[in-house]
Amino acid sequence: MSGTRLVIGARRSPLSRVQATWVGDRLEARWPGLRVEYRFISTGGDRDPHTPLPAIGSKGLFTEDLERALRESRIDVAVHSLKDLPVDSPEGITLAAVPPREDPRDVLVVRDSLVAPGTDAEGQRVLRRLPPGARVGTSSLRRAAQVRAARADLEPRPVRGNVDTRLRKLEEGRFEALVLAAAGLRRLGLWPAGAYAMDEGWLPAPGQGALGLQCRAAQDGVRTRVQALDDPVARAEVTAERALLAVLEGGCRVPIAARASLEGGDLRLRAAVYSVEGGAPVVDRETGPAAVPGDVGLRLARRMLASGAAALVERARGFSQ
Repeated sequence: MSGTRLVIGARRSPLSRVQATWVGDRLEARWPGLRVEYRFISTGGDRDPHTPLPAIGSKGLFTEDLERALRESRIDVAVHSLKDLPVDSPEGITLAAVPPREDPRDVLVVRDSLVAPGTDAEGQRVLRRLPPGARVGTSSLRRAAQVRAARADLEPRPVRGNVDTRLRKLEEGRFEALVLAAAGLRRLGLWPAGAYAMDEGWLPAPGQGALGLQCRAAQDGVRTRVQALDDPVARAEVTAERALLAVLEGGCRVPIAARASLEGGDLRLRAAVYSVEGGAPVVDRETGPAAVPGDVGLRLARRMLASGAAALVERARGFSQ
């Protein structure tokens, strides 16, 4: 950052550009006179758009290149989809803000004619109406495991690409349905006619729907400005979810789902670890003081490991290698 100029970095995808611009607009509104510029960077995950994500298996697949640009002072702020950000922050880099969270749910998007108009608008019910053997596109091992847990006769298949690319593949008949993030659809202004949000029984990825804004820890001026966008509710929710993820040692190779929500002064955390082979998941919940959200995540993760999640995590790692 130089004077009133601040450089925001993000991935080159249309969704990442929208997210970065959203952040920049709010920083300029909060700090009159600040001039925001953007640098869009190709990440490791972008450079390999075809290999299924679990097969690549690297932590920081969509974030390491942005963090490198931060360390090299090519950018001042990195804007991430928080679900892509590993729980361990690199030395010298801080998670300065978690802005208000968008819709954290998953969405089932079904090809035209497979579900009659006006039928149940809840995603799990629509999933049960898909024909046997229906191909369900997803880049997420978690979502694929959830599909198998819901219906063993469905066929999860990998799909990569931007949101519009995936929707086009659905329209072309390569899949009968897709599972996407509601946040991405909403931020892009897309909500297809065949889109059905999943309810509370279908948990999202830890951090889904939230943005993570990183900056250099030593750059006090930037950190102060970015912290103005931090939302206490979103911060508490994702802190609990990421604490659970850290103990479970989850990544893109382990199908872990979690959702925290504030209820008065308490934080309610629900989580599941799924079997990559289609067996029963380990599901549990914990409630604790919102003032210590990380403790809520730690307690729940430790109990789940003792209840069978450890074996599912180990099998998922072996399955993905």
